[in-house]
Amino acid sequence: MSRNSSDTRARILGCTWNLLESGDKKVRMSDIAKASGISRQALYLHFPTRAELLVATTRHIDSVKNVEARLAASRAAVSGHERLTTFINAWGGYIPEIYGISVALRAMRTNDAEAAAAWDDRMQAVRHGCAAAVQALAADKTLRPDLDEEVATDLLWTLLSVENWEQLVRTCGWSQKYYESQIGRLAKAALLAPV
Repeated sequence: MSRNSSDTRARILGCTWNLLESGDKKVRMSDIAKASGISRQALYLHFPTRAELLVATTRHIDSVKNVEARLAASRAAVSGHERLTTFINAWGGYIPEIYGISVALRAMRTNDAEAAAAWDDRMQAVRHGCAAAVQALAADKTLRPDLDEEVATDLLWTLLSVENWEQLVRTCGWSQKYYESQIGRLAKAALLAPV
């Protein structure tokens, strides 16, 4: 890919990010092309479908916000308990930074299959992190014996949902620090075998 093409692609992703965070219920390809200063045809050369563009934008945001570095401690954890704790802290601390995008994609997904695909792509990545934490607990034999890994992953994934963060922090007025401590406590109570 040429430097000019890379620059255009980065500009498109940045403009899409800005448009999504503006809260519009429907961000069209024509809106993105106009904001990027290119034609719709040029936009389609970089992203053949809107779904590809929305997924690429969410991954671009993860890249800009260095989600890989945020997850490094979780991936390097030596125990299941440590992996669970560091994953909860990494994801829980990331939610406020992607909240604007989440609002836009969640609002759009009901009537917009491409927005739904972009949101589902990112939430499956979170589920993968939850599954890795649960697998580490199971390997340490610290997962509650009455839970299988799939059910435990379901529980953790639901507990860490953006919707739960939104309810507790935005609606109930919890501080971010309090949210992270309580979600960590609840996750451990739900998943860890009694000592």
